[in-house]
Amino acid sequence: MKFTKGHGTGNDFVIVPDPDGALRLTPERVARLCDRRFGIGADGVLRVVRAAKDADGAAFAADAEWFMDYRNSDGTIAEMCGNGVRVFTRYLVSSGLATAGPEGLPVATRAGVVVAVLEGDEIRVRMRDPRVYAASTATVGPLTFPGVAVDCGNPHLVCGVHDGLELPSLDLTTAPGFDPALFTQGVNVEFTVPAEPLDGVDRHVAMRVYERGSGETLSCGSGALAVGAVALRDAGRTTGVVAVDVPGGRLMVTHDEDGHWWLGGPAVLVANGEVLD
Repeated sequence: MKFTKGHGTGNDFVIVPDPDGALRLTPERVARLCDRRFGIGADGVLRVVRAAKDADGAAFAADAEWFMDYRNSDGTIAEMCGNGVRVFTRYLVSSGLATAGPEGLPVATRAGVVVAVLEGDEIRVRMRDPRVYAASTATVGPLTFPGVAVDCGNPHLVCGVHDGLELPSLDLTTAPGFDPALFTQGVNVEFTVPAEPLDGVDRHVAMRVYERGSGETLSCGSGALAVGAVALRDAGRTTGVVAVDVPGGRLMVTHDEDGHWWLGGPAVLVANGEVLD
C-alpha cells in the first residue's frame, strides 16, 4: 500500500490513495499506520477516494469528485478535519488527481462539501459555518474550566484558561473530562489564552487541543475555527480575522463580509513510501 506523509502546522497525517474504493481500511490497520513506534506515525489517516466510490461520500458526488475519508489515530471515524482537508487538497493537486481553479477545489467530507483555495504555500478552506450553541465545562485533574460548545461539523468545547494559569502548565496527557450527555460522540477540547495584539488581525489567541481519538495534537484546524468563532462572538463582532497560535504554528480564521468562514494555513507533504504490512 502506497502512502504519503503530510502535515498542517504539525498536525500530521498518513495519506492513502484509494481512488476506486478498493482498500479495506480497518480500525486496526489505521491504528498500526499511526503508531509512532511500530508504524509510520500520525495523528490520523486521510483516505483519498472518489466520492462516488464511497458509501459515505456518494451523497456529495454531484458537488465534489473527491471524498476525504478521515480516521483518527485510534481508528475511529471523524466527520471533519480542518488541517486534514488542506493537506488532502495539497495531495490531490501535487499528485495530479485534481486541479484547483480560481474558484477553488471542492472537497467532500462527512460534514459536507468545503472549498479549498491554493495561495502558494498556504491553503485557505471555506469551511462549514461554526455554530456556538451551549455553555459547558471541561475538567483537567482537579481544575474545572467553563467553556462553550461549538459545532464545526464535528464537536468542540472551547475553554478559556483562567486564574493566571499558564497554557503550557495544563496536563493533557489524558483526556479532559466533559459532559457526555451534551457530547454523546465525544468532543475535541480547546484551551485558550489571549495573545499579544498583531497588526492586521482583530483578535490573537493561543490554544492547545486534546482531540478525541488522537490525544493532544500540535494543531487542530476545526478547533482553530471554533476558537475563532468564540473569539469574535466574545468581542461582539460579526466579521473579522483571528490569528490562532498552536504549538505547531499559526492558523488564520476569517469571517468575511459575505458570511463565509475561512481557515488558512500551510499544508506540507514531506515523504512518499510504501507500507509492507
